[in-house]
Amino acid sequence: MNRIVFIQTYLVKYVVLFLFLATATGCFRGQIMTDKKFAKHYKHLPVKPTFHSIQNDSVTLHYASVGSDTLPTLLLIHGAPGGWYGYMNMLDDTVLQKHFHIIAVDRLGYGKSKRKNQFAVTSIEKQAQGILPLLNEATKSQPAIVVGRSYGAAIAAQLTLLAPEKVKYLCMVAPPIDPEKEKIFWFARAARYRVVQWFLPHSFVVATAEKFAHASELRELEPKWQQLNTPLTVLQGGKDWIADPLNLTFAKKHIKCKKARFMFLPLAGHFITQTHVELIKKVVFEAAGLSLGEIASQGEYLLEESEVK
Repeated sequence: MNRIVFIQTYLVKYVVLFLFLATATGCFRGQIMTDKKFAKHYKHLPVKPTFHSIQNDSVTLHYASVGSDTLPTLLLIHGAPGGWYGYMNMLDDTVLQKHFHIIAVDRLGYGKSKRKNQFAVTSIEKQAQGILPLLNEATKSQPAIVVGRSYGAAIAAQLTLLAPEKVKYLCMVAPPIDPEKEKIFWFARAARYRVVQWFLPHSFVVATAEKFAHASELRELEPKWQQLNTPLTVLQGGKDWIADPLNLTFAKKHIKCKKARFMFLPLAGHFITQTHVELIKKVVFEAAGLSLGEIASQGEYLLEESEVK
């Protein structure tokens, strides 16, 4: 009987894995920006991003930008997997375009950004170091507001620690920053197999490598949180199944900055930059000291907002 149960268990696992592989190509590739998708999306929009790269001997950093470079810089750092296009809703926002030079990066290992002779850059510090030349270039006249979401939140914090004089304000959205709350899903384990990786987009394979290094990287970052003195906001959703809501408790415990604000959104999931973009805009505008008069529909988001003292 035990042998039969054993065989049945493995058969179920292989069937699930087969279904995963069968859908992976279509599912995950559907999230990747192609030239065709880009052209279709921006066909009727008056403003579309321009693309640039910063290169040195070891790193190529690709990014998209919108808005005059004389405006305050709003630097957007994506999670895993992802790319500049994960922030298209903010790049396309006409209110933000009027007030900010918006920059959305491809992190190292994603899109056209890469580190020489390194497939996946799993180090949080090296990821931040890869973005640092862009931050330096974009903040010659005034410091930037930096937004990092999901895995990009810890990188945004490390970037701020590397150059605090270059960052006016830090916003961390749905941040998985507690090493003890790091989740490994079954499909991430499956994605470590070479045969599975053949079916997956490059970005998903890179994200898997980052995922399995994330807890140890967060442990290295842990003692640095108390050094973070830049004004900041942390936003966490109560229904986030990727970043445990208790990450907000970790943030409150370890971040000692006197100008830190912690927002708990009970009904929000992981993708707060999509579902609560008006709230993100409110945080960004307040950080820049700009008027909120042009922002519509603030009320519904503010009612859900709960600031933790």
